Amino acid sequence: MKVAAAIATAPKAPFELVELELDEPRPGEVQVRLTACGVCHTDAIVRDQWYPTPLPAVLGHEGAGVVESVGAGVTDLAPGDKVVLSFNSCGACRPCLSGHPAYCENFYAHNFAGRRPDGGTAFTQDGGEPVSSHFFGQSAFAAVSNVARRSVVKVDDDAPLELLGPLGCGIQTGAGAVLNVLDPEAGSNIVVFGAGAVGLSAVMAAVVAHATTIVAVDVVPSRLELARELGATHTVDGRAADQVEQIRRITGGGAQYALDTTGVAPVFRTMTDCMGIRGRAALVGASALGTESTIDIGTQLLSGQTISMVIEGDSNPQLFIPRLIHLYRAGLFPFDKLVRTYPLADINQALEDSENGDTLKPVVLF
Repeated sequence: MKVAAAIATAPKAPFELVELELDEPRPGEVQVRLTACGVCHTDAIVRDQWYPTPLPAVLGHEGAGVVESVGAGVTDLAPGDKVVLSFNSCGACRPCLSGHPAYCENFYAHNFAGRRPDGGTAFTQDGGEPVSSHFFGQSAFAAVSNVARRSVVKVDDDAPLELLGPLGCGIQTGAGAVLNVLDPEAGSNIVVFGAGAVGLSAVMAAVVAHATTIVAVDVVPSRLELARELGATHTVDGRAADQVEQIRRITGGGAQYALDTTGVAPVFRTMTDCMGIRGRAALVGASALGTESTIDIGTQLLSGQTISMVIEGDSNPQLFIPRLIHLYRAGLFPFDKLVRTYPLADINQALEDSENGDTLKPVVLF
């Protein structure tokens, strides 16, 4: 069938709106008509070739929509089912089998290669030229896409699909890093560096976990304001020369838990410097391959701190996304306050607004 799509064609170039040919779903795939798709920083950095997904490509990895049809072997989904789309995994390696699919040994092949395992793509241009598909198993910047079954999470029939797509990556990443990895106990303190969509999701998750001192660090005053609205008890200007001292004072000697959502090397160093004894920290922010930061190992050796590198909140999407939806519906996780919607035709404006901070979580609607 012919489908409308936004494709990335070259680093830094605007996404182009085109019509592509979509093939039939293969065994183990689900054809989904998209209602909406979140726009994530990862879409921009893959377009810009931080990671080598072949271009041109249909990106988009926070999709939500309705099942159109299923390929052979898919028996637990049917046309008309509402679904949210997340990352893909092989399901057969040791991390997958132990409940940690975000660390799939074949993560690159299933999420960034732009091809099916047989080397083919779901999309072609006029003339038969291939366009990379199956980005995060889904390539959801298309009106209809053929999606890997492991990327598909069924949701309730009354689920608000225009809102839920970001649960598949950005929101899941911040919330999961807190609830699945750091796991702060009630009454503890936590510091979140970066108050974008991922960081604010972490702030809301810290509230869910009953942390009682929640510190948000950012350089944009409006984001710090929203962090307080969402549950941060303190905010710190990330440009302040004394931010480590401020954090140590607020937390009574150093952070018990901390999260860097920025991927910026100096911020990572600040996070490690502000940790308390036996503190636990995590990094979720994406950096260009080869990015390095420093740690004062002479001082930090005495701290007993633990630092985790976290992908997708170390979540199992089939379990964690429904959990986040339940928390949202209970009024405990108001991530809708981060979302602003755009028509697909305005996808480049959505990316620009995300880049300059005017929008925390853009979502394009089909």
